[in-house]
Amino acid sequence: MHFNLLAFILWLLALAYTANPIKILGIFPYDRKSHFIVFKVLLQELARRGHDVTIISHFPEENPPKNYHDISLFIPKESKSRRRRSASTLERSYLNVIKGGIYLTRGGNENCKVLVANEEVQGLINRTEYYDVALIEQFNSDCALGLAYKLSAPVVGVTTHVLMPWHYKRFGVPYNPSYTSFRFLEGGTKPTLYQRVERAVFDVYFKLLYYYIAQRADERTLAEYYDDIPPLENLARDIKFLLLDQHFVLTGSSLYPPNVIEIGGFHVPKPNRLSGDLKNFVEEAEHGVIYISFGTTVRLSLMTLQKLEAILDAIEILPQRFIWRWSKEASLTMEPFNQLGPKHLALLADKNKTYIRNWLPQVDILSHPKVLAFFSHAGMGGTTEAIHFGVPVVAMPIAGDQPANAAAIEESGFGVQQPVNELTKETLISNFRKVLEPEFREKVKLRSKAWHDRPLSPMDAAVYWIEYAARNRNFTLRTPAADVPLYQYINLDIALVVAAFVTGVTLLIIALRLSIKSMTKKPLSDKKRM
Repeated sequence: MHFNLLAFILWLLALAYTANPIKILGIFPYDRKSHFIVFKVLLQELARRGHDVTIISHFPEENPPKNYHDISLFIPKESKSRRRRSASTLERSYLNVIKGGIYLTRGGNENCKVLVANEEVQGLINRTEYYDVALIEQFNSDCALGLAYKLSAPVVGVTTHVLMPWHYKRFGVPYNPSYTSFRFLEGGTKPTLYQRVERAVFDVYFKLLYYYIAQRADERTLAEYYDDIPPLENLARDIKFLLLDQHFVLTGSSLYPPNVIEIGGFHVPKPNRLSGDLKNFVEEAEHGVIYISFGTTVRLSLMTLQKLEAILDAIEILPQRFIWRWSKEASLTMEPFNQLGPKHLALLADKNKTYIRNWLPQVDILSHPKVLAFFSHAGMGGTTEAIHFGVPVVAMPIAGDQPANAAAIEESGFGVQQPVNELTKETLISNFRKVLEPEFREKVKLRSKAWHDRPLSPMDAAVYWIEYAARNRNFTLRTPAADVPLYQYINLDIALVVAAFVTGVTLLIIALRLSIKSMTKKPLSDKKRM
């Protein structure tokens, strides 16, 4: 009763603060739609609540809502080229992790060049438009922080994923590879010794790439237009809040300072009822439905024939029906699909067993009670939606934050991991059967209930802290840990003082013992002379 009253009071306060509209600038230079569709939900809600919202992105709205203004960065040829280069393969290897770091570095600088060179953006900066707050994605480039600095706008950072390796220091978040999940690698919060060594090596690799290549390149790009922008890492430490798209019910408890706020689930909309042939396919499924989607980052055409056949063999054996979202480039005329035998082709064509489309209403599907499991690449967006509706996940991570998400899914009890390099018919069927067990599904429902149990909804929390930053724009909110030098942060100076003291005392003791020993030897030598 007391908890409900507190939630009601906080909700009234949030509504009261929203009564004063603010001017918001959103800068989202990354050109992948999978990120922006998450942010768009928040941006449109801010406009709906009466705030004036200007968005710089590659994805302008065709029919923008009231108070919502676009500055488009869209360049068709460049955008398509980058999407081709960034596609992932269904393999896990060190080479792909290394390539991922290079892609992030190059992509971030390309996005920075497009952002700063845009004439509308230059006009906005030259007019020194006033904004109460700037909402900026925290991902692979800090270029947008330079523009916010030129406009003297306080910054709120937002993510669609867990922290990147270079985010920990700037926000003063402790990072310890022995229990902190590493975004690009397996192991979760319980890594083996081998995995801890992996993390130590790749943590250095990603930070070196970012600090000494990515940020330096972005600073040179900004310097071509503006000569008074401070180092980007200094601006990054001045970010008022980071709205982190995760929640401890999934990712576990962490030592975040007060200005790092978990808002996982803010983008999940109210589902619509299924309709047409999709509705019939789901509701007529006697044994329920399993949904398969590997998002927009995994190109099914790069899947090996053996892995594709393993998935199809599992589909054939299990009694459930399957809904499978294929990426647009996947086609039966392309490899490996054109190598499938008659049995597998017949299975794909069986309208009573499989429902395949290149676009599907994912939220509407996951919300249906007959959808029993989700076979996924463990992207944070889809994972969040599955948790929201209490659907168990079989997580097969490929790249990016997916290994960390998959480990969190298993550790939190929301599903199981299916390593892509170990994908066979037998392992996949075994994992499906685990998550389809009534006891497992009931536990997932209970955890989903805990996910929803918050004093404010994720959306209300996100809006509140954005408005808070605008109302208190002159306050410094970062933790002192963000400014402490590394040698002090790990107490190296104290260790050296202690080591010097111990060494000094030890040397003193040794010197005293030698002195005493030499003094006691002299009388003995005198007796021998007598």
